[in-house]
This record gives sequence, C-alpha cells and structure tokens, in this order.
Amino acid sequence: MVALAQLGYDTAMIASVGEDAFGRLLIETLEEKGVQTEGIMKTDVPTTLAFVHIAAEGERSFSFYRQPGADIMLTKEAVSEVMINEAKIVHVGSLSMTSQPVREATRFALKHASAKGKIISYDPNYRPMLWRKQTEARKYMLEIMQYAHIVKVSDEELNFLTKQGTVVTRANELIERYEITLLFITLGEKGSYCFHQNGFHIFIEGLTVKSIDTTGCGDAFLAGVLSKVLSHKCRRLTDLTKEDLQVITSFGNKMGAYLATEYGAIPAMPTQKELQSFLK
Repeated sequence: MVALAQLGYDTAMIASVGEDAFGRLLIETLEEKGVQTEGIMKTDVPTTLAFVHIAAEGERSFSFYRQPGADIMLTKEAVSEVMINEAKIVHVGSLSMTSQPVREATRFALKHASAKGKIISYDPNYRPMLWRKQTEARKYMLEIMQYAHIVKVSDEELNFLTKQGTVVTRANELIERYEITLLFITLGEKGSYCFHQNGFHIFIEGLTVKSIDTTGCGDAFLAGVLSKVLSHKCRRLTDLTKEDLQVITSFGNKMGAYLATEYGAIPAMPTQKELQSFLK
C-alpha cells in the first residue's frame, strides 16, 4: 500500500493493531506515507512484531512475536465493505489465513470483493514460522487462489505450492486449476516471469544493482505491476497483450531493483521521481 501511495495512487488498509506504541507507530507511519488507515482495527492484544535479520548480499530472514498478536484478531465485522466497494483492486496476503478470527475476516473480504467484481491481487508470502504445519500452510495458501486474478509468487513459493516440474509446468498447473489471469514468478536478481491465462508467457531479466537489503523487494515488484495495471486503458485483464505484459513486468523489476539498494521496506519505497532518477 505504501509503494502504491508513493507512486501516486489512493490506497487504504484493512488490518488490526494493538493499543500500544507499536500500533500507534504503524498507523502514524502509514498516514505519513499517504495510506488511509480508517479500516485499521485497534485491540488490547499487543501488536505483532516482525524482526528482520540482514545477511550478506542483502538477503534477509525473519523472527516473529505473535502469541497471539493483534493482526490475527481482525474480525469479519471490522472489515469495511465500503472500502472494498470503492477499491479498484483488493490485495491480500496469506498470513491472515494462519489463525482465527482473521481467517474468517479474510474469507469475508474476498467473497465480498469477488461478488462486487473487483480485481483481486494475491501474494502468498510464505513465512514458515507462522504456520503450525507445512500441510496446513499449503492448504490455506491455495484456498485464496480461487479468488485471485493477479498472483505473485517467488520461485521458492512456487515449488512449495505445486508438484514437481519446470517453472512453466508448475505455473500452468496453478493457472489451469485456479483460473488465474496473470501469474508473476519472481526469481530475485535473475528477473521474473509473467504467465497469462490466454496461454503465453514472458521472461524479463532483472537489473544488476548493488544489493544491501532485499526486504520488501517482492512488495515493490507487485506494487509496480499493479500501478501499471491501474494506469492501463484496457477494460479487462484478459485483453492485455504480450507487449503490455513486457512493460508491466519490466516496471515491476525496476521497482524491486530500486528497493534492494536501500535499507528498510517502507522508508525505501520510491516516488516516481526517485525511481526515474535511479533508472537514469
């Protein structure tokens, strides 16, 4: 949401934070970046914390404090139907499927968005520490696929969610089973694929940069993709051509590359001007 706001789009977030300093910090940070926060519920359960560990070449790993955490306390009654009605794209991750009541809140939001004909964007964003079992993670991560029109997975997540095979066969397995319109597969610095429901796919090589922190690169990539989808003049995703997808995917790569050169996910999200300066 921050990345899209930085690129000039109106964004809003539905979530749950604690009535504590961390919760206030999150809301203040989002508001400073232009994200609407009226849909964020407050609870007396402590705000969930994620600690990011940065290793060589900018690769990161995560530790979480969430036993329980405020994010899993979001109820379906707290989900704003009005905000969903006003949205052009509704974006969701899979970590809201790890526990109740937020799992039901997520289902409610997805069903409402689907009924209203909204474009639904999905990033599975697998974090093993937050799931009790791998089988449970796979089950609930795949459940969201049935609602999604645009899906972004890393190559590791693709391997986790599908059977054995090449990138192409695994991608086609997801598209055919869940009728996904656009499936993006990111391969880090190597680049990314885009598979279209109509049967064609492209691969765009990544940009070579000095990476210092890869936190949020996937989010930046997908925000870049969604920004181009929002600005495109076609009426339906199925009308996008191979040339359109080359432009869309290439911009996603540029957003991801930019973020790898800066520390921190939210502070690093670029404006259009900052991105253009970087590309020059």
